[in-house]
Amino acid sequence: MDFTYPLAGIVTVITLFIYMWMAVQVGKSRGKHDVPAPQNTGPDEFLRALRVHENTVEGLLLFLPALWMFALIFGDLWAGLIGLFYPLGRIIYAQGYYQAADKRSRGFMIGLISTAILLIGSLIGFVLSALTLYL
Repeated sequence: MDFTYPLAGIVTVITLFIYMWMAVQVGKSRGKHDVPAPQNTGPDEFLRALRVHENTVEGLLLFLPALWMFALIFGDLWAGLIGLFYPLGRIIYAQGYYQAADKRSRGFMIGLISTAILLIGSLIGFVLSALTLYL
């Protein structure tokens, strides 16, 4: 087997496993606090678990394409190194948010900065490529 983008792939799989872990936490919290599906209201502990999960899926819509576009432009090593901060940030975000809503910021910012670097880098790379190709 020879994969061109193993690090971006590893970061993707790690991120998806973290997302699955967050989904399990919502299910556990539903059971613990007797919040049946499809209800989305309950005690703060349940709501925090739900928001961690929801916010992460919102972030995945930006992060995953940004990671892979960056890998295509700048290579697997840089995409993997920068991208690894997103799942690490998500773990920190979740652990903080599970405790209290005001403890989520550090992890959120780590993931956001990782995503922003990947997005901005991708845009710069595509613009430079387009200029080279069409001018």
